[in-house]
Amino acid sequence: MHCSPKPIFIFSLPRSGSTLLQRILATSSAITTASEPWILLPLLHMRNENSTFAEYGHRAAASAINDFIGLLPNGEDDFAHEIRELTLRLYKLAACKNPASVYFLDKTPRYHLICEQIIEIFPDAKFIFLWRNPLSVVASIIDTFGRGSWQLYDYKIDLFNGLESLISCHEKHKDKALSVNFETLVATPEDELSRLLQFLALPDDAFDIANLTAVKLNGRMGDPTGPEHYETISHVPIEKWSKTLCNPIRKRWTRNYVRWIGHDRLKQMGYQIDDLIEALNESPTSLQHIGTDSLRLLYGTLQAVAEIRILKRKLGLPWRYVHGHT
Repeated sequence: MHCSPKPIFIFSLPRSGSTLLQRILATSSAITTASEPWILLPLLHMRNENSTFAEYGHRAAASAINDFIGLLPNGEDDFAHEIRELTLRLYKLAACKNPASVYFLDKTPRYHLICEQIIEIFPDAKFIFLWRNPLSVVASIIDTFGRGSWQLYDYKIDLFNGLESLISCHEKHKDKALSVNFETLVATPEDELSRLLQFLALPDDAFDIANLTAVKLNGRMGDPTGPEHYETISHVPIEKWSKTLCNPIRKRWTRNYVRWIGHDRLKQMGYQIDDLIEALNESPTSLQHIGTDSLRLLYGTLQAVAEIRILKRKLGLPWRYVHGHT
């Protein structure tokens, strides 16, 4: 059987339920996937002079690469074509171990930074935009990546730049994409699975949501908690945010974040700003974590400016490997 899988891309913020959706889709023998490939981020960011710092001098490299692309017979069209062909070959190598593969699913949350470029380069792919209640996203980042402590400063690029990019991309391409809400998916999975089946042109019995635990996602990236805690589609994640966004600092930050997103963008995502603000205001309030949150807010400002983690990594290297990054 000839194997030529078509890409599926899930576009979402981190902690939006993308791993659950991925696992559901992967119950179909027609869909092959890996935990999070990430391959398109460096390939497409190689041309951006301001997005990467490297010991080889990325700004100079990006300038040289852009000059070289200008020498190609069809310029940027040739570059996009070659990126597409390379990526499709890699997807094929990964997917065709399974001769039944019709699709290769690439679920990499930070593709929100390059979703517009991906859609331009892969016009025949399938695109799924996954949205989740912002209160739940913020709380899940704190619970999972911060282990209950304030760590949102590490995910500013997702919560702000990423969300802006997703909204803009979805508005422009919504006619050829499928929009899914995490809350609707877990509340009425049969209806959402029907929409997914129709969108992907798969048979009615393609998904087996009773067999999620059988799905093995190879790779080190991805959700470190959900697969272990939820063997089936569960309503529990919808209600968890109120226990995390408990103290006045967390509530105020999240309230300002929801207001920054604004009425129009929230409506496009499927949420109402007044409902979110009301739910946040009415949720229980305590002083838990308030001291450490105050200190971590200050640390987050220093981290954003001084890149403390990069400094820590440098200090752990032998002196001969310590270089400037441009």
